[in-house]
Amino acid sequence: MTTAPATPPDHRVVAERGDVRPRWRRLMLPTAAVGAVAAATVALHVRDPHVQGTWGICPTKAVFGIECPGCGGLRAVNDLTNLQLVDAASSNLLLVAAIPVLAYVFARWSLGRWRGRSWDPSERAMNWSGLTLVVVLAVFTVLRNVPAGAWLAP
Repeated sequence: MTTAPATPPDHRVVAERGDVRPRWRRLMLPTAAVGAVAAATVALHVRDPHVQGTWGICPTKAVFGIECPGCGGLRAVNDLTNLQLVDAASSNLLLVAAIPVLAYVFARWSLGRWRGRSWDPSERAMNWSGLTLVVVLAVFTVLRNVPAGAWLAP
């Protein structure tokens, strides 16, 4: 007599009953993410990226000679740690504008883990979010590298 191979539980069934792991285990990943972001932020506060060469150079800038969407991001984080919002926006407006969106996504993810119910956006929402991200990054990159958008360059 052969037995049927064990199949993983259906995703919908797991979502209905929730994550049965202890809360502290469910929150390990969000806690690690907060710790990593905090450590990087402290490092950027202590070692000022406004000083030429302290954090190296942008590979995109070095190879292609253009400002990538991330150029100025380290300086923007440093400015934010010094409570200089205008200077941070001047360094990388896209990063500063993305902070509330990133905070929302992190909060939804963490709250889902806290409650034991994962946040599971639809495939359509994920596709539109990904497409929107690619378009925004492309437009921002082009704009900050043409004379009309020079004010967006760090």
